[in-house]
Amino acid sequence: MTQNEPTLPQPAIQAPAVPPKSAPGSDQLGKATILICVAAFIFATQDGISRFLGANYSPVFITMLRYWFFTIFVMAIVLRQPGGFRAAIHSKRPWTQVARGIILALEIVVTIEAFVRLGLINTHAIFACYPLLISVLSGPVLGEKVGWRRWLAVAVGFCGILIVLKPGSGVFSSSAALPFLGAVMFAVYGLLTRLVARDDTAVVSFFWTSVIGAITMTIIGLRTWEPIAAKDMPWLLVLCVCAFVAHFMLIKAYELAEASALQPFSYTQLVWVSIFGVVIFGETLAPNVAIGGVIVVGAGLFTWWRSRQRERQGPA
Repeated sequence: MTQNEPTLPQPAIQAPAVPPKSAPGSDQLGKATILICVAAFIFATQDGISRFLGANYSPVFITMLRYWFFTIFVMAIVLRQPGGFRAAIHSKRPWTQVARGIILALEIVVTIEAFVRLGLINTHAIFACYPLLISVLSGPVLGEKVGWRRWLAVAVGFCGILIVLKPGSGVFSSSAALPFLGAVMFAVYGLLTRLVARDDTAVVSFFWTSVIGAITMTIIGLRTWEPIAAKDMPWLLVLCVCAFVAHFMLIKAYELAEASALQPFSYTQLVWVSIFGVVIFGETLAPNVAIGGVIVVGAGLFTWWRSRQRERQGPA
């Protein structure tokens, strides 16, 4: 693996398909915040391991193994829910659920490939625009009204991406499109998740996401099967354990507090990714990447704040 290659991040933290069980008080919110911050650290660790393994094995192969392990975890969660497997498999929007599962699985493959080519820091700086893409696409996909303030935030965010990419400077390459493609796919996945939530429970969506993803990756991934070196087996095991532990913490966090209250803390993943990129992989945090990344994250936080305002006061 070359240290100068830029990389792409993995999908940012998302709310799992488990609904909150109680109204959060201040103590519960504090516990949920700690959980989501720790989960962000674990997801960043997972990104780093994905970058390392993705340089030695096919991203499709790595993603397939991850989904196999993750599906076992999801099955254990589903079987403990009321109605068990029968309740989880019953969806009122099965084809939309299938589309969600396929899109997320392929997005992870794109993300790992981006990690290898672009590096953790550059990838995450671009991928962080996915909340802005959700704002843009929420109109045509969900029929929501997007006000001028959020449109302005989107424009500012994309200016931040241009600062990161520095088009015309000779730094920009076709590989730089990978993080953006991953962000688009993840945004579409998020919007479809909101769409199916109108009819299906969170547990149903969680189940379909894992099963469809595992089936998809098995179909396209078995042909990429290759022997795993003994020295890489521990890292693969840690990668799978990270996925299990991080998602378990997410479930617990969203049982204690609403997703909208916890979303800003998921950006701490960017901090850890930057540290891992510099210390472990020898990446450079260029000034333009730092400035552009701050602009993108700031624009994303503004869209989150506007969404909270609209929830309380109605559309502006």
